[in-house]
Amino acid sequence: MISTELAATLRTAGLVWTPADGDQFQVQAPELTSDVFTVSTMTIEAHEYPTGTILGFNGTTEWALDSVAIEDALWLPREDQLRALLRSSFHALRRTDGAYEVEVELLGQTRVFADPEPAEAYGQALLALIELSR
Repeated sequence: MISTELAATLRTAGLVWTPADGDQFQVQAPELTSDVFTVSTMTIEAHEYPTGTILGFNGTTEWALDSVAIEDALWLPREDQLRALLRSSFHALRRTDGAYEVEVELLGQTRVFADPEPAEAYGQALLALIELSR
């Protein structure tokens, strides 16, 4: 899972989230910033309405929450989701001393993004791809 800071930067850059089972997110409210929720048809379901997507909390699992607008939720994509979003620009993931390197091709140039966490390296690469496509 990527950091909240990188997830927020990706969203600001234009990354769009269509909630699916297994997705993790945070609710953008000061009292909930340390909580991570998981979309699941048993507990948290995405409901599509003409006005937008609402994440509904089923049953008593999250007793204090009834529903949250998708705009108030911050998606924390997993490593596999970030890799899939890179599509054909992704070339390799390597482990080096103390870091993971994600190698991508952007505009015909090979670029490497390194971080101790592989998801963060994938997220940095995706951010570069999004910024280049704008």
